[in-house]
Amino acid sequence: MITTQLKRFYDPTFSVSEDYRNSLPDLQNGPASLIEGANVPIQQVGISNFKIPLKFMNKNGDIRTLDASVDGYVSLDAGIKGINMSRIIRTFYDFKDEIFSRVTMEKILQAYRETLKSKESYLKISFQYPMLQQSLRSDLEGYQYYPFSYEGHMDEKGSTRFFVHMDFEYSSACPCSFELAEHARETRDVAAISHSQRSIANTTLECTGMLHPEDVVTWMREALVTETQVMVKREDEQAFAELNGAFQKFVEDAARLVYDRFQKEAEILDFVVRCSHLESLHSHDAVSRICKGIPGGLR
Repeated sequence: MITTQLKRFYDPTFSVSEDYRNSLPDLQNGPASLIEGANVPIQQVGISNFKIPLKFMNKNGDIRTLDASVDGYVSLDAGIKGINMSRIIRTFYDFKDEIFSRVTMEKILQAYRETLKSKESYLKISFQYPMLQQSLRSDLEGYQYYPFSYEGHMDEKGSTRFFVHMDFEYSSACPCSFELAEHARETRDVAAISHSQRSIANTTLECTGMLHPEDVVTWMREALVTETQVMVKREDEQAFAELNGAFQKFVEDAARLVYDRFQKEAEILDFVVRCSHLESLHSHDAVSRICKGIPGGLR
């Protein structure tokens, strides 16, 4: 059998002309006859988790550059084979030097619709936001990192909904366990330690603008009080034990405390909060989920 011998050679000097570029096969923009499966619309098509450093402005007006992970999607109508995936990243890179804001997000979402000829567009920017946390009683401080995401959705009319996602870690001391421990001491002179556990509040906020991470963290600290610590000496550990004793909470209490704090902020249109207490007593978690409760809102 005779086989054609192809050149096993890469030519770094080869220059692509416009004619050559136009001659390259493009199956994504092929006819509807190339569609596999049902010829129906797809709500989201795009790229997830591409990395890029972005500039953010903190509450004091200082600019900081943070490593971000980006998800970018557009809608796809029936009768169209696919999208040009590379345009998701290339279009985003046109705005890479801007200080990221809601205005920036809206410009990218609009550019996605125009560049990829789509009705709707979606964008999610995820990053770790560092904030210095002062120890409770010593002179130490350390960086606490908060997982944040900004998410935007632009519909076919050009209207945008904007969301902020944030995870907040705190300690939850069980009120029931505390009372049982105290009962054991008082009635039988037995040493007993009430249980507490690391807990997480997953929050989603629909808001009018780009909320500062510092504000969201402050609201969560005010609501739950017992945030986990970074730098700890013995006096800080003792203070943390006292703090947990003063602010005991069931998972139901945690959800209601956050609800009470969020409803005071006019910038927050809607919210949903999921509190998880990673039990030290049980081999399962205790969970509560609460939403603002507006008709047709987040659930």
